[in-house]
Amino acid sequence: MTAIRIGNGYDIHRLVPDRPLILGGVKIAHKLGLLGHSDADVLTHAIMDAMLGALSLGDIGHYFPPTDPKWAGADSLVLLAQVHELVQAQGWQIGNIDSVVVAERPKLKPHIKAMRDRLATVLNLQPDQVGIKATTNEKLDATGREEGICAYAVVLLQLSV
Repeated sequence: MTAIRIGNGYDIHRLVPDRPLILGGVKIAHKLGLLGHSDADVLTHAIMDAMLGALSLGDIGHYFPPTDPKWAGADSLVLLAQVHELVQAQGWQIGNIDSVVVAERPKLKPHIKAMRDRLATVLNLQPDQVGIKATTNEKLDATGREEGICAYAVVLLQLSV
């Protein structure tokens, strides 16, 4: 067995009025929020899918199905902690995370440190183990037209020592 595993994750949710915008566990002031069964935190969802994918454990829909009322409005950081426990129970630990959030607005740069800190705390990591970048889609496609926000994540897992 190799001592490292890499997983990637992706998530996208539609922007709508009357919903909070939560990314990386941080509530960001904006006129629109992400629509989803849980809090629709695309960044945290992409990271969870990357963690699960690295170990061939499926995706977050398998563990937290959107058809289950138990997960309605769920805090994605709580779900992330559960996925982290599953990864640790399999004998793995996170080496690092790299991610990209794609959004035309709001500008995310002022929020990246808070997102890194929140995610690092939940995952018992140092903030420099959690990379978060923000970009736009240059007004191209649904994300560029501000119809939604998406996120990509890559996670490196290492066998626990």
